Formats: sequence, structure tokens, C-alpha cells
Amino acid sequence: MISCTRNDEKLTIQYQGIAILEHSPKQSCLSLRRAEEHVDMYRGNYFIEDTVLEELNLNECSVTQAYQEGRGVVSLTFGGKEGKVTCDLSEVEGRLQMHFSPLPKPYNRLVIRLVACEDEHVWGCGEQFSHFDLRGRHFPLWTQEQGVGRNKATEITQISDRLDRAGGDYHTTFYPQPTFVSSRRYFVHAQTDGYADFDFTHPAYHELEFWDVPSCITISTKPTLLSVVQDISALLGRQPKLPSWVYDGIILGMQGGTATCLEKLERVHAHRMQVCGLWIQDWEGEKYTSFGKRLRWNWQWDESLYPGLDKEIVRLKAQGIRVLGYINPYVLADHPLFEEAKRLDFLGKRTDGSVYLVDFGEFDAAIVDFTNEKAVNWYKDVIKRELIDFGLGGWMADFGEYLPTDVILANGRSAMLEHNPWPGYWAKVNQDAIKECGKEEEILFFMRAGSSQSLASCPMMWAGDQNVDWSEDDGLPSVITAALSLAMSGMGLHHSDIGGYTTLYGMKRSKELLLRWAEFAAFTPLMRTHEGNRPKDNWQFDSDEETLRILAFFTSLHVRLKPYLMHVVAENAELGIPVMRPLFLHDPDPRFHTVKDAYLLGSDLYVAPVLKQGCNEREVDLPKGEWVHLVTHAPYTSGKHTVEAPLGQPAVFYRAGSEFSPLFSSLFNTGTEQPL
Repeated sequence: MISCTRNDEKLTIQYQGIAILEHSPKQSCLSLRRAEEHVDMYRGNYFIEDTVLEELNLNECSVTQAYQEGRGVVSLTFGGKEGKVTCDLSEVEGRLQMHFSPLPKPYNRLVIRLVACEDEHVWGCGEQFSHFDLRGRHFPLWTQEQGVGRNKATEITQISDRLDRAGGDYHTTFYPQPTFVSSRRYFVHAQTDGYADFDFTHPAYHELEFWDVPSCITISTKPTLLSVVQDISALLGRQPKLPSWVYDGIILGMQGGTATCLEKLERVHAHRMQVCGLWIQDWEGEKYTSFGKRLRWNWQWDESLYPGLDKEIVRLKAQGIRVLGYINPYVLADHPLFEEAKRLDFLGKRTDGSVYLVDFGEFDAAIVDFTNEKAVNWYKDVIKRELIDFGLGGWMADFGEYLPTDVILANGRSAMLEHNPWPGYWAKVNQDAIKECGKEEEILFFMRAGSSQSLASCPMMWAGDQNVDWSEDDGLPSVITAALSLAMSGMGLHHSDIGGYTTLYGMKRSKELLLRWAEFAAFTPLMRTHEGNRPKDNWQFDSDEETLRILAFFTSLHVRLKPYLMHVVAENAELGIPVMRPLFLHDPDPRFHTVKDAYLLGSDLYVAPVLKQGCNEREVDLPKGEWVHLVTHAPYTSGKHTVEAPLGQPAVFYRAGSEFSPLFSSLFNTGTEQPL
């Protein structure tokens, strides 16, 4: 129900009893800006400046009510002689929809101020790595490289900025989404393609700036935060169930040729490690740069590096092991797929009509134009022929966030408006190729870049290129924040590279980091390792016998959790309840509103990973109810406790009385002994 009330000069718009807009001549809830942007892109890192030339506060507001298409519509008209904007509010399928008229010239920025409370908490905006509670900060929403370090105060970010313009910031992300959830139990989603900035710094309002007027802003209120999150995916889409084989072991990232991969597999099998997949990212060939080992972006099997791989794929699948590969939405210049796409006119262009080549760091690649239906069909055929027919059981569908803002596309639309949706287009290309082959229940692809469309098109996200360290903004702790932020944005399936990826400026993955990351990954929907960009600098899963033994133990733990993992993944697919959940989705106590270092796996497992180097204990704050330590079987009550957490004795608790208690209680049968 929409209600409008006036008190003196203040107009208040409420939906379902929650104040949404407050307007007065002194404080307008709507304003317009005329601005000019400057966008500079360097290898996926964007430097965006916006100069405001004029701002118009729309201080006048009139209200009319009418019926359109059988439903009540409240029309708000803001403005005066300088120009006006109309906002129509109506209830559609139990949600409030806001539709705006075009902006009067010369204004090109729309600013909306939604009512806020001082004690309010806000979550979402896609995948955020530094901050879970977004209150007190503003978040530019623009897909790009996450950046190295992601904290301008840290040395690693400063070095990366100085040497390669690649240091990120607290808001830089592969996966922005113009959606947020309020602790007042509502969500806001803006259907917009352009750059946006959501500012949560003001105590009395949330200021949302749009460079592209949203075709619709949707607001939904529900009795609980859990039902709010469920309604986001009901609106935008839900990920399907995962293929059953995904739970049957670990996916080991390896590369270097057929013989090397088979030797590694033989060694891990000698330690009884359960392997469900070999992720071979260089199946299409290698390319070396100063950054480290890169890949040859021509999506065809490199028979010289991987002789006999076609036969090994068949043999390994018969043993329950899938081979996974790698692809991205670009084609390497002067290679066969590039030449074919160029001949067919399927590539993005420059203003002079030449092919737009993007610098990806000491090599150039071209953009397959996903606004051209023929180009989309061609690239789907590439995926079908070179990946699916070859026998791959899945792949990393990498990148998607690099679309330059000055590329000329077939549909004639500005690349400034195609940039943010691009990862969603890329997800759908992969999804449709798999569907058209009838392989939805067999093949898994995973992505780092995302958009609002990803909820309906991408079956699994991964957290991207974390540093091989313990840093809050870009190391192991950041992937939990990322998973929880995505959960509050409606995306329920997420995992990360075990051990991280980025190995630069003296950073090297330690044995402890790799094993702590693996211990955490055992309690996520998917376990997968990565060698990193400089494999020889990093501790790997097979660097010594102890590492193999411990990783085999964590993998077996993950495999034995399969019935529960399948249950919670089904909940996500059918009900829109994310797999890795913020604590407050099941316990509304405000003390959990800012917790980003622990989570619920489903409703019945509380997981508090060790996130600090050299630490062998963990402080936990258990939600309401009675809990049982997964390892020691000791009972615990709700509240704060400090527990021992040496490697192999994770700070994980199961809910007493859970229907899965027999499974949980069987995982560790060693009393208080450390199982390793």
C-alpha cells in the first residue's frame, strides 16, 4: 500500500508503512545534475572523474492519483520553470515500482534521496570485498578489475599504483549490482545500465546517483531479512542446482602439459585425495609476460602442450574425474579465431572502423561483439565445438569487465551503457551454449565478473584474484565478505581460489595460508585450487607430503558433507536462500549486523574460519539456540566463546536438533583430539 501524507511543507511517501521518500522545499528528495565525465581505462582498471557543472534541486512537488491498467498510480511531479521530472509509483506483484520521465535538457544525472535512519545498516551492492555493512561509505557501481591490495593505505596497493596503475580501492569490484538491502527490512533494486554511485554516508537519507535514468526502481518490504533476500532472486533470477559430481571431491588447478597433470593426479591419488576435476587453464596454450604465466587466448586445444588430452578426458571421466578448461570473451590478435571473427565482422571497432584491440598486459585481444546476434551465435558455436564437443566438464568463464567505453558496437548503443551489463551478456552466452547442447546437469562454468543478469545466467561465482596473503581487503578474509555481500544481493553460490592468486611485489603463498584457505573451502559449496600467476613462487597442493595429506583430509570432509551441501544448494535454487548466509538471516539480533568473519552454511552449520597468520584459536559468537562443536562434540550455548582452532580443528558448530545431526556428528570421531 502506498500512502502520501503532508505535515506542514513536508511530503512523506510510505510503502507498507515504511517511509521511502520525504520531500520539502528545504530538502528535496530529487535533484538533477549536468556533468561531464572523464573515463580512463588501463588494463581493466578504470579512473573515472565526474565534473558537476550545474545542480538543480527540484524543490516543488505536486501529487496526483489515478488508475492505470487496473491499478492505482501515484504520480509525483518535481520541479518548476527550469524543468520537471515525473515519478510514477505503483504496486506490481507485491512490490513498489518507481518509473521516471526522461530528464529535461541539459541535465544528465538523476539523484534520488531515500529515507534513512541513523541506526540503519545496509548490505549488498553486488560483491564487496572490504566492507559488509555499507553504511557510512559511498560505492561507485562500475565493473572493473578488483585491483591489487584494494586499500590505498597499504604498501602493496601503493606499490601497485606506482608501478602499474593497478592498486584497487575499497569499492573496486568485478561484480557491482545496483541493489541494496536495509535493516529496515526492504530492498531497493535499480534497473539501470549506466554508472551509478550509492552513497550511504548521510544519517537521514541514502543518496543514489544515476548516469542512466533507471527504467524502473523496485522496492520490496518483507517481514524478515531472510524473506527480503529471497524476494531479490524471485525478481532477478536464481542459480540452478549444481551438477552432482561437483561435490565428489576437489577440483585441482594444474597446468604444464598432459604428462605433468597426470603425474600430479597420480601423486594425489597415492594420498587418497578425492578428486572430482582437473582444472587445466592452459589447455589452449601458454603465454608469458612480466606479470607471470598467462594463457594463449585462442580457444582451441593445444595438441603440442597437451598431446592425447582428448583421450584422457574420456578415460578420466570414466573414473569420475572431469577435465575443466578456460575461456573468456576476447580473442587473441593474429590467431585463428581472431582472424575468423574479423572476417565475419564480429568484433568491436574503433571510430575509424578498425578492430578495437585491448591491451591486456603485453598482448592485445579483440572484443567479440555481444550486441551482434550473429556474433553471439558464432561464439556459442565456438564454445560448443571447442569446449563441449571436446569433452570438457566445465570451465572458468573469465573476464567480462574490460569493455572500453569508447568501443563502437553493432547495436549503436553507447559503450558507457553496455559496460556494466557486459558480464551478464557473457554469462548468458555460456549458459545458452550449454543449454542448447542439453548439458545443464553435466557442465559447470564459473565467473568472477557479474551484473544483475548474473543471478539468472551464472550458476557459480568465484571471488576473483585475491592476494596470496591474509589482508582484510584483498586476502583470505575478503572472500567471506564477498560471499556475504553477494548473498545479500541475491546471488547464493560462491567460492574462491584456494590459496589466492595474485603473487607480486614479494608476496608468496605460504603453506599455512594454503591450508587455512583449504580448511575454510571445505565449508563452501565448491573446493578448487589455483597455482597463481607465478606458480613457482607459491606453496602448492603438492609441495610436500604433509600438505597432500592435510588437503586430502579437508577434501574428504567436504565430500562427506555432500548430502547437506546438496540440500542447501537446492534451497538456493528453489527458495532463493543463499548457501553461505549472514548470521542475521536466522538470528535477527543487531549484534550480527556487521559480522563479516563468520557465516552460516545453510541454517545448521556455523563457520568461523581462522583468518590470521599464526593463530590457533578463534572467538565465536553463536546465534540463538543450542550448538555442538563439530570436532569435539562439546555443547555450546548462544553467545561469545573462545575456542581452540589448530589446523584441522575448525571452529565449526552444528545446530543441536538439526535433521542432519547424525551426519554432522559422524564427521569427527576423535573426541577432543586434533584429527590431523
